[in-house]
Amino acid sequence: MKTPITHQQLDITLDAEPFVDLRKYDQSNFDRGRSNGLIILWWLVQAIAFPLSIHNFNGFRCWILRLFGAKIGRGVVIRPTARFTYPWKVTIGDYSWVGDDVVFYSLDEIIIGSHVVISQESYLCTGSHDIHKQTFPLTTAPIKIGNGVWVATDCFVAPGVTIGANAVIGARSSVFRNIPAQQVAWGTPCKAYYQRTVNNKQ
Repeated sequence: MKTPITHQQLDITLDAEPFVDLRKYDQSNFDRGRSNGLIILWWLVQAIAFPLSIHNFNGFRCWILRLFGAKIGRGVVIRPTARFTYPWKVTIGDYSWVGDDVVFYSLDEIIIGSHVVISQESYLCTGSHDIHKQTFPLTTAPIKIGNGVWVATDCFVAPGVTIGANAVIGARSSVFRNIPAQQVAWGTPCKAYYQRTVNNKQ
C-alpha cells in the first residue's frame, strides 16, 4: 500500500524549479497559412454564422468553409457548433458527418475521407509542445482518417495519428497511435481489439 503524500511534501513539489521558461516561448516560425486579417475574419464569421445557422443548413456551413479554403466534398454534414481553427488546412470527403461541438484544431492538416462520422464533442488535435526543451516549442503533425471510419463521441485524436479505413473508435477514447484499417478500437490509450465486419445484405 502506497503512503499518502503529505501537504508538506506537496508544497515542496510545487516550489520546485520549473523545467520550462515560458518567457522564451516563440512561435514566430509557425505558418498559419493566411494573413492575420483573414484569420480574424474567419474567427468572426465562424463565431456568428455557424451557431446562428439553422441546424439542417449543412450546405451553407460547407459553403462558408469552402470560401475560406477548406476542401469539402459532396453531401457533407457539418453541425452548427463544430469548430475549425484554420479551415484551409482541412479536407473532408464526400458524405461525411461532423457532429456538434467537434473541434478541428487544425494547426496542421486534417484529412478526413468519405463516409466518415466524427461524433459530437470529439477533438482532433494537430498541435502539441516539446516537453524536453526549456522554450516549450510548438510542434505540429497532420491527422489522417480513412474512408468509412466512425470516431464515436468525446474522443481525442492526437497529432500525427492515422486511422485506417473502416476502423471504429469507441466513445471517449484517446488515440495516440495509428489504428489499422477495419479494426474496432477503444480505450485510453486506444487499442485495437477485433476486426470490423459488415453485413452488406442489410
